Amino acid sequence: MQGIKRKVVYVTLYEAIAIAVATVGLMAMSGQGAVRSGVLSVMASAIAVVWNLAYNSAFEWWESRQLTKGRSVMRRVAHAIGFEGGLAAILVPVFAWWLDVSLWQALWMDLGLLVFFLVYTFVFNWTFDRVFGLPLSAQPAATGDTPVTAA
Repeated sequence: MQGIKRKVVYVTLYEAIAIAVATVGLMAMSGQGAVRSGVLSVMASAIAVVWNLAYNSAFEWWESRQLTKGRSVMRRVAHAIGFEGGLAAILVPVFAWWLDVSLWQALWMDLGLLVFFLVYTFVFNWTFDRVFGLPLSAQPAATGDTPVTAA
């Protein structure tokens, strides 16, 4: 599966599973019910998607103006820290407001979700590629009739 279809299936599956698991996690961390935690999970997902688009657009704009091209380990670390830090700055007050908890409690909840999403994203991507195959951009140049698999 390639192109826009792959991207739509990816985002839909990723977010649906994330919302379900985050709802359970927020229920456990906050003591709130499924509806309240579920609505917060949907809000957080929507915020994360919009933040992802905005942050990556801004980062790529900045990156295009740098003298040194490419993505070094340091640039990737800076990107990740900036993304997660910005997302936390947005989500922590939302968590505190919605769940009626302190900013400190909301920060701990956000950190719990951050740890989950680090593991979840890795496992989801690996599984998605195994099930649906690699995108063309990640496939090695084909030699002969050897099939390309998602290792």
